[in-house]
Amino acid sequence: MSGVNVLNRERNLIVNPLKTCQPLGAMYATIGVRRGIPLVHGSQGCSSFVRYHLARHFREPVEIAVSSLHEAAAVFGGRKNINSSIKNIAIRYRPDLIGAITTCSSEIIGDDVFGFVDTTNKELKQMSEENEEYKGLEDIKVIPIPTPSFVGTHYSGYGVAINSMIQTVTQANEDDNSKVNIIPGLLNPGDVKELKHIMDTLSISYTMLTDVSEAFDAPIRPSKQERPFFPKGGVTIDEITNASASRGTISICKYAKLGAETLEKSHDVPAITDDLPPIGIKGTDQFLRNLQTLTDCEIPEAILDERGLLIDLMADVSARYLFGRKVAIFGDPTQVTGLARFVSELGMESVMVCTGADEKSFPTDMEIVAKEANSNIDVLMEQDLRSVENYVKENEIDVLMGNSDGRFINYETKIPLIRFGYPVYDRVGYHSQPIVGYRGAKRVAEMITNEVLERYYDEKHWKLQQ
Repeated sequence: MSGVNVLNRERNLIVNPLKTCQPLGAMYATIGVRRGIPLVHGSQGCSSFVRYHLARHFREPVEIAVSSLHEAAAVFGGRKNINSSIKNIAIRYRPDLIGAITTCSSEIIGDDVFGFVDTTNKELKQMSEENEEYKGLEDIKVIPIPTPSFVGTHYSGYGVAINSMIQTVTQANEDDNSKVNIIPGLLNPGDVKELKHIMDTLSISYTMLTDVSEAFDAPIRPSKQERPFFPKGGVTIDEITNASASRGTISICKYAKLGAETLEKSHDVPAITDDLPPIGIKGTDQFLRNLQTLTDCEIPEAILDERGLLIDLMADVSARYLFGRKVAIFGDPTQVTGLARFVSELGMESVMVCTGADEKSFPTDMEIVAKEANSNIDVLMEQDLRSVENYVKENEIDVLMGNSDGRFINYETKIPLIRFGYPVYDRVGYHSQPIVGYRGAKRVAEMITNEVLERYYDEKHWKLQQ
């Protein structure tokens, strides 16, 4: 019998968490807007902590502003801080969008970020009317994004930010722009580029809500740098405004599906939110079928060749090196679900999956994976790396998949660690390479196979000599 066994955390203490606070996800989403700047309404540590984490993963500079709340603001409120911060950013940077992101400190003292933003918008308009130097400030979109750190995770913070942008910026539009909206979630730039590659190959116009593919993976071209500096790429304000004219919205991640549902309820844009992510054969097949449903597109030979190359690799390595090997996976609930399904397609056995998020659909999705693979899977909900460590020490595991925070488990147990997702800081280049689509799945299969060969086969083993 196949099925899942959901294991909830029995202790209150979290040891080596698999999640962080909501503002990180909101900042991630805001950086994916062209000429967008996240403004953290909180203490300086709220921005420096995230900048450090993003920089060590992407190895790119990250521009994040902060209203710098101190003791006085805790007593008298932070209205002055956020008001002056928005004005300073507007005057000095002239961005297209400012994401006013709340934190635990600003939420606990009861700051009304929606009211503060509304007041500041009126002041920006007045400044523009009274002084030619400030003309255009009223066109800057200031988005209030409520993300208290004491609830949710960075996954839910991302979803809140996407939904806030849609609610604030998107306008009614009866036209059909023949586009498809894609909400990628907390994917790496390489994954977003792969999604864009698929859409371009299918000749489908799209709006990526939002697009970090160049913001976190940009070239150094000193002669082309402008002042003030904004990263290349990103979704434009016009694209977000006209997202209501698209033929449909596909949310890759379920923790951000609220934005797709808002577009469906408010603007009658069909939402596809319940499918598993486009990782592996079945996931990518379904993604292509969804695109065909929305656009009536034809699947070109180039995409079919990519699928064929993946199947060819699977035929080469699955039965010979991977079949029956037991895998434990931890991380982003969407990516974990997709990878668990893919390793089953490779003939391996997903025996345990773990996420630090409170994603209600996670066990249900894993039931689908377990049924397809005719296997039993232990599902660790809202757990941490200590739980992962204890599990792999008490059970027979051949391969571990997750982020760099699992490296100490790898060092101690000698179980190969296949790195994916966020954060990966003890290897380079992982953020620019995909795991989604057929090409991403081919890369994952290659990484798994190479680690298995390195760990479980002597260099003189007969299988390596044929």
